[in-house]
Amino acid sequence: MVEIVYWSGTGNTEAMASVIEKAVKDEGKEVECVCFENTDADSVAAHDVIIMGCPAMGAEVLEETVVQPFFDELKGKLSGKKVGLFGSYGWGTGEWMENWVAAVKEAGAVFIDPAVIVNGAPEDITDCTALGKAAAALA
Repeated sequence: MVEIVYWSGTGNTEAMASVIEKAVKDEGKEVECVCFENTDADSVAAHDVIIMGCPAMGAEVLEETVVQPFFDELKGKLSGKKVGLFGSYGWGTGEWMENWVAAVKEAGAVFIDPAVIVNGAPEDITDCTALGKAAAALA
């Protein structure tokens, strides 16, 4: 089973999560797609394949009231897990995602390359679909 957990402020990251979820289902694999605020770190860590999504916030950081504290609790449980990341942004260069990828790798996770970032709304869903298929292949 693939676990997709995300936070979305404007709906762009939620739309990406939906595309990834559909791609996993299209590959015939089970998937659960939930918001960070509707689950907990232990429930997410119970899965071997985890896809997380968060848009860039502030000065290119993870959302600070829900996602960052959740990730801080989760990262100690990621060793050996297969983890992919996605998110949208409206400014900057993608530094928030580069930092998040580094933190996932430092936690000992097997990273599902590449991270998917989209500037604004996800009009071209090719990369989101590819991430979903890659996750399904590992499930």
